[in-house]
Amino acid sequence: MNQPAQQQDVPGVEKKLDPQADHGEQSYRGSGRLEGKVAIITGGDSGIGRAVAIAYAREGADVLVSYLNEDEDARETRRWVEQAGRRCELLPGDIADPAHCRAIVQKAVDAFGRLDILVNNAAYQMSYDSLDEIPDDKWDYTFQVNVTAMFHLCKAAVPHMKPGASIINTSSINSDKPNPTLLPYAATKGAIANFSAGLAQLLADKGIRVNSVAPGPIWTPLIPATLSPDAVASFGKQTPLKRPGQPAECAPIYVLLASDEGSYMTGGRYAVTGGMPIL
Repeated sequence: MNQPAQQQDVPGVEKKLDPQADHGEQSYRGSGRLEGKVAIITGGDSGIGRAVAIAYAREGADVLVSYLNEDEDARETRRWVEQAGRRCELLPGDIADPAHCRAIVQKAVDAFGRLDILVNNAAYQMSYDSLDEIPDDKWDYTFQVNVTAMFHLCKAAVPHMKPGASIINTSSINSDKPNPTLLPYAATKGAIANFSAGLAQLLADKGIRVNSVAPGPIWTPLIPATLSPDAVASFGKQTPLKRPGQPAECAPIYVLLASDEGSYMTGGRYAVTGGMPIL
């Protein structure tokens, strides 16, 4: 895939991506692996979150999509979920607010009567060329969205989960190969991997599994919204596969980790990196 230099305003929208991303709309085929389950997906309006929502719906799950303010993208995700014959609730708002995190979980339980899967996928990133360029408030906000929200969502969700439930947190290859220009983001992704491994041990006696997924360079609206045009043009070419990944290429591991087929998988971090190794 060759993508031209381009830039968007934060948080970025799907329709402005050139070329358009593949979320599995035409390719993903379900086989009932999540039949009757209910999932919350933060950042489910676009990118990896949309691909996961489509895959989960085609596997038989109902979905609540949490997102910031990208209403058009969120409605498009809902259209694909409903086209698969499943229900989709939308809830906009900023997960940097702990009360909103609790409201997300409550809405899912009120709407669907249960909660089986929590995918903490929403993230904030911004690039900086030096330490003194990083504003204090942006450092704090990056941690609030990427780490603290995950804590509040997990804390609210666990009381509603039964044995066999699954929590999946989106980490990154930056968790152990930090890009220096993404210092705040990379630091949070290391924290997510660590939190996930620790929480897996804490929740094992409840039969709730916790894992993280570490994507490499994936083509989503976050990229042109937070990187320079030149960085966008070369995005993904550093991988052994010489290209960025598509959101659709991430979805299958999220399905496996949510399904009964992943019943002995907990505390792990799983790479979708185009060949770049993680430790």
